[in-house]
Amino acid sequence: MGPTASGKSALAMTLAKEFDGEIVSVDSAQVYRGMDVGTAKPTADERARVPHHLLDIVDPTESYSAARFVADAQRAIADVRARGRTPIVAGGTMLYFKALTEGLSSLPRADPGVRARLDARAAAEGWPALHEELARVDPATAQRLPPTDAQRIQRALEVYYVTGSPISALQGRRDAASLGPSIAIALVPPERAALHAAIAARFDAMLAAGLVDEVRALRARHALDPAMPSMRCVGYRQAWQYLDGHIDAEGLRASGIAATRQLAKRQLTWLRSTAATTFVPGDPRVVDFVARSLTLGERQGTMQ
Repeated sequence: MGPTASGKSALAMTLAKEFDGEIVSVDSAQVYRGMDVGTAKPTADERARVPHHLLDIVDPTESYSAARFVADAQRAIADVRARGRTPIVAGGTMLYFKALTEGLSSLPRADPGVRARLDARAAAEGWPALHEELARVDPATAQRLPPTDAQRIQRALEVYYVTGSPISALQGRRDAASLGPSIAIALVPPERAALHAAIAARFDAMLAAGLVDEVRALRARHALDPAMPSMRCVGYRQAWQYLDGHIDAEGLRASGIAATRQLAKRQLTWLRSTAATTFVPGDPRVVDFVARSLTLGERQGTMQ
């Protein structure tokens, strides 16, 4: 685990090669086909050297949920273990890690009909109006959501309409998780300035590699709109605004870097609540730690 631009992918490759492993991606953006540049998706050469799972499994017009991720990840992990190899579960979508390690909240599945009605109302009234409604039926959830957070407002109202109970009352109830024996590692940069520099450098590299052209091609190929989860991903949202003329090239770069920094801040906040063993990015002792943990786990019949 780790914040964006902290070196998770490079470490996962190192561990996979060292311990005969395959990588199971924990990334809510890399699941989308055709979204390669803006998600820093592993290259074809990297995938040829180390097998990767849960990449390119849905079109950007589709939704992908934590529940589906848990099912897909558990299946991939089991398949890797069945081949006698080591699953390296790596990525930055902390909600997916939480669902995989702690279990899923006992919430209803998405209801396309309810969502369509909420979308229609939002188009006519605006999401702030639906946020006001959420404040009446679920004040605890409304208090922590900004009036523009369309995705979470929609989900909270959907749960209320489907179950008759506020999502805040249901989220604490979790189904049992079944990740199995594991070693938890988190990469945490010691200095925020260094992480910010890495974020800026990576976003500049994405722009140079054709992020805007990638979004332009996706818009031409699919019936997309900016409210879809795929197009709300960091980088894609800003590129969409640029293509629509709402921001210029300088604004694209500035807003993309700022949004990535905010993502990293949320990731770091979540990591502080985990029991993972923390390393500084690039620390060569990670390999030794994993080797010792694997040996101990085999000796005791479990890994922690």
